[in-house]
Amino acid sequence: MTSRKPNGGRRFRLAGAVAIGTAAVVLLSGCTSQASNGWLPSERDITDRSHYIWDLWINSWIAALAVGLLVWGLILWCIIAYRRRKTDKGYPRQLSYNLPIEIFYTFVPLAMVFVLFYFTDVAQTNILQRSDHPDLVVDVRAKQWSWDFNYVQQNTYDSGTQAHLDGQPGAKDRLPTLYLPVNKTVEFQLNARDVIHSFWVPAFLEKMDMIPGKTNYLTITPQKEGQFDGKCTELCGEYHSEMLFNVKVVSQAEFDQHMQQLRDGGHSGQIGKDYDRNADLTPNAVSEG
Repeated sequence: MTSRKPNGGRRFRLAGAVAIGTAAVVLLSGCTSQASNGWLPSERDITDRSHYIWDLWINSWIAALAVGLLVWGLILWCIIAYRRRKTDKGYPRQLSYNLPIEIFYTFVPLAMVFVLFYFTDVAQTNILQRSDHPDLVVDVRAKQWSWDFNYVQQNTYDSGTQAHLDGQPGAKDRLPTLYLPVNKTVEFQLNARDVIHSFWVPAFLEKMDMIPGKTNYLTITPQKEGQFDGKCTELCGEYHSEMLFNVKVVSQAEFDQHMQQLRDGGHSGQIGKDYDRNADLTPNAVSEG
């Protein structure tokens, strides 16, 4: 006759393996190229508002990791401290409640939620604040499956056509390109010509939906010259994944030169609601000049 061995040791080994595996994943993820950016596709001060998102993201992860370590530590402590000994008989003493613990696990999560809400609200308020006198206004109009850019003060436009990603080199050069002057406040007026789209430049750490019949506003000041990728992040149809564009942040002189090139190429005026699928739904549209 054989007796079954207690399985407490097996459970302890399993819990230890899970903890080690989780720690290994966290440590190995720090070896990736994005680790220096805190898993963000940008730099902290790429625009005047990106640091709000950066700080909120990083600090939220730090808080989540701290809570995770606390919870994992308490779980392991409970497994070790309250494991069943060979000399134990029957069931352990049953408790119906523990008032201090119940107050703790009610108050602490509420406090965490309120703290997270506060810092999120502060970041969101600063990010969405509009400028009374932006240096540049760009009327961005999304369409299936490309982009039109109206430079309002310059009275020029750039109309994009879809560049199918066929795997051949040069497709990126055929994408519509949005030019922005460095260290100038830019207001994007975001409109959609047909269905819901979403404007996103990952390096800027901001995105906003574009809804037919409604103009949304996004204000930034690019603080670093360079070329960045932009895309639509709202599923909008068959070629949604190919609805891409380039962003070039350049000096004021290079921006002015590009505006003159658009005029010389016959791109004077604005492309307004005339090309919308339901033109009567889009308010405050700029008529073609």
